[in-house]
Amino acid sequence: MDQAIERPAGGRPAAQASGQAGAPSGGQRAPSGGHPGGIGPVGSVRPEGYVYARAPMLVYWETTLSCGLACRHCRAEAIPDRAPDELTTQEGFTLLDQILGFGRPYPHVVFTGGDPLRRPDLETLVAAATERGIGASLAPSATAEMTPERLRALKAAGIQTMSLSLDGSTAERHDAFRGVPGTFEMTIRAAGWAHETGLPLQVNTLVTDETLPDLPAIYALMHELGIIRWSLFFLISVGRGTALREISPADSEHLNHWLYDRSKEAPFAIKTTEATHYRRVAIKRMTADGMDEAAIAATSVGRGFGVRDGNGIMFVANNGFVFPSGFLPLPTGNVRTDDVVALYREHPVFTGLRDTSAFKGRCGRCPYVQVCGGSRARAFAWTGDVLEADPLCPFVPPVDGERGH
Repeated sequence: MDQAIERPAGGRPAAQASGQAGAPSGGQRAPSGGHPGGIGPVGSVRPEGYVYARAPMLVYWETTLSCGLACRHCRAEAIPDRAPDELTTQEGFTLLDQILGFGRPYPHVVFTGGDPLRRPDLETLVAAATERGIGASLAPSATAEMTPERLRALKAAGIQTMSLSLDGSTAERHDAFRGVPGTFEMTIRAAGWAHETGLPLQVNTLVTDETLPDLPAIYALMHELGIIRWSLFFLISVGRGTALREISPADSEHLNHWLYDRSKEAPFAIKTTEATHYRRVAIKRMTADGMDEAAIAATSVGRGFGVRDGNGIMFVANNGFVFPSGFLPLPTGNVRTDDVVALYREHPVFTGLRDTSAFKGRCGRCPYVQVCGGSRARAFAWTGDVLEADPLCPFVPPVDGERGH
């Protein structure tokens, strides 16, 4: 499943869990040393100078590889059945207890996969997070596993927001990506169920050379779904995604300007994933529109400044291995043997990704490097060096006082 869900914007905050979800299902009480109190909204963890050194904003937990779809771009290379080495329920409790070690405000946990709905203990795990005071969101697949009853149960357990994916404006286009007929119609129904359940909804759309011409039609469809955010995921060539083609740097730049224009009129927020150079475009455009630094920082784009692979993001795989993101295959340790707080704060991969002074090439010279930083995952996929320049960004930084372009 795609990475998902950041802080809701535009005056439509995510519903906050009460912390009173009660005991997890199945009669099993989740041990907890936390003190829940109130649970903050998504994005409660904030950086210092664009650096998330204390704690990530988001912890993506790939609860399982099992999924009923066969998506052409699947990062996880999902499989039909659950893997025997995925974290158990008890190990999930231990992971949540480790997350408490970051201190308040805690990171927000996104339950993803594969399809997290394939785990029969999902409600138990969500309730365990809620009991500890940890906010939770859901990134499921649109399959028969999803029902209105399941969504209501997950909301009762503490889920605050949810994401779905739409990669085409029609069933023919979307289902061709997802590999299962009927997925488009199921996604539309699931969006309605989320609205009825009171779950704020983000929709994720993959950006490739194949989906690029369809984006205006997908954008039009977004207006019908009552979403809080449209998130565009610019392809990284990992997993099954190696069989697809990324868009060109020139197309990327044109798309980012188009997205900024749409953001000024849309009733929902627009963001990009693995295309942090959108922030540069947005800053330039907002400055030209007369906005000062404080006003820019208060926008939905501004609240995400600095967030990228390993800086504000941590990914826990189904078997416990810890990565800077789901798109950057650099394991740093395993929650079965290592403490996630120590890994995030001290492991050289994480600390290196947060040190923009070590970035190379155009990214290293760029005046926007702290707010943007480029896609570290794409740099690694293309060059094998996580610190190299993001090849999708066409910006040439200024040299010797010259203006960039």
